[in-house]
Amino acid sequence: MTITGKRLQDVARSTARKLPGVSNGRPFTEKLDVYKVAGKVFLIVTDDPDEQIITVKAEPDRARSLRQEHDCVAPGRYLNKRHWISVSAGQDITTGTVQDLVGYSYDLVLESVPRKRRPRGAGQ
Repeated sequence: MTITGKRLQDVARSTARKLPGVSNGRPFTEKLDVYKVAGKVFLIVTDDPDEQIITVKAEPDRARSLRQEHDCVAPGRYLNKRHWISVSAGQDITTGTVQDLVGYSYDLVLESVPRKRRPRGAGQ
């Protein structure tokens, strides 16, 4: 079942907060709620009632595939368009989809962090 833009954002935030070592703040502007692990961004939630989106990291091939499969997935709004996607509510975007996208983005970002800098309980 499709979720609303607000629910999409609530699920993304809730999922991110449950992951080990996550911090969040608004380093760029008050309308961007930024989530990081080991100092690296993995999720941006746009706090604008007219643009209820989330932006997450994805490998280029997966990002391209998601954009082709879903009309509500677009190149990343604020970051590198090859490595980031922005997602809005739409056909086939479910709570599980959002949880998977946030978790995948977290794992992808964590791969670039040296093991000794990874938060306890995160990755291997």
